[in-house]
Amino acid sequence: MEEGDSEANYAYYALHKLKIRPKDFVEMDKYEKAVVMAYIDIKIDSDKKQASKLKR
Repeated sequence: MEEGDSEANYAYYALHKLKIRPKDFVEMDKYEKAVVMAYIDIKIDSDKKQASKLKR
């Protein structure tokens, strides 16, 4: 993710890509939030790899 407040970046991604409202994201317990953040990291990594393959 980008620099700055990482939790805010994850909340932004969750809203726009996963349709999870910021309020719902903030209210998640730390374990649920950690899972969502890990899934976001996996998705971003996958998207970057796919974009790299398409450039070749």
